[in-house]
Amino acid sequence: MEIVTDNNKSRYRIFNRDMMKCLAIFIMFWGHLIGWAVQYKYGDIKACYTLPLWEYIIIYTSLFCPPVMFFFIADGYKYTRDRKKYAHRLLLFACITQPFDWLCCHRFSGWWHTNVIFTLLFGLLAIMAWESRYKLWQRIALVILCDGMTALIVSDWLVFGVLFILFLHIFRDKPKARFISFMSLTALHFLPNLFSLGKVPTDRLIIQIVVMILMFVLAYLCMTVFYNGRKGKHPTLAKWFFYGFYPLHYLIIWIVSVIISK
Repeated sequence: MEIVTDNNKSRYRIFNRDMMKCLAIFIMFWGHLIGWAVQYKYGDIKACYTLPLWEYIIIYTSLFCPPVMFFFIADGYKYTRDRKKYAHRLLLFACITQPFDWLCCHRFSGWWHTNVIFTLLFGLLAIMAWESRYKLWQRIALVILCDGMTALIVSDWLVFGVLFILFLHIFRDKPKARFISFMSLTALHFLPNLFSLGKVPTDRLIIQIVVMILMFVLAYLCMTVFYNGRKGKHPTLAKWFFYGFYPLHYLIIWIVSVIISK
C-alpha cells in the first residue's frame, strides 16, 4: 500500500490510516448491532431473513471491516518498528477481548469460539514465518501451522483470514496478482453459501452473498485507491482507541441485545 506520487493518482488517496479504520469500525458496529440484537430477540439466527430489506443489508455491510484489518496487518508488518512487540500487543488484546466475545456471542457461537484478533495475530505470525531465514519447506510448514491454529481455536475467519493477510503481503508489489488472489479467496469463502439454497429464502440468500462480496471489493478499492498510506494526526491515541473499541463494542451490543430481548 505504497503512496503514489503521480498527481492524477494521488489526488484520489484521501483517506489516512485512522480515517480508514474509523470508517471500517463504524460500518462494522451497526452491522453487528443489528445482527446480534435480532438473534437475541428471537433466539434464532434465521430470524435475520425476516427483517426489512434495509436492515438485512446493513448486517452484511459489516463485512467491509475484515479486509481493511487484513490490509493493515500486512501493512503493519512492513512499517512497525518492533514486530515482536506488535505480536505481543495483538495477543494481549485478543485475550482481553475474549471474555467480551463470549459474553456477546457464546449463546449462538459456543464457548469454543474465539475472536478475530487471534486470527490477525496468526496472520502476522504467518508473515513473520514466511519472511524468516528458514528453508522454504520449513516456512511453508510454519504458515500451515499458523493457519491451522485458527481452525483449532475456532477464531473468526479461521483459515481464510491468515491467507488473506499473507497474500496481501506477498503480492503487495504485484497489483494484478494481489487482486486475483484476493478475489479468489473471496469467492472461495462466500460462494459455498450457495449450498444453503432451498434451506433459506433464495432471494435473501442471493442478496446476502452479493452484499458480502461487494463489501470485500469496496474495501479492497478503498485500501488500494483511496488510502494514502499516512498516519492520522494522533496515531498513538488512535492506536489504543481502535484496540479498545473492539471489546467495548461487544459489551455495548450485549447490553442493547439484552434490553431488546426483554
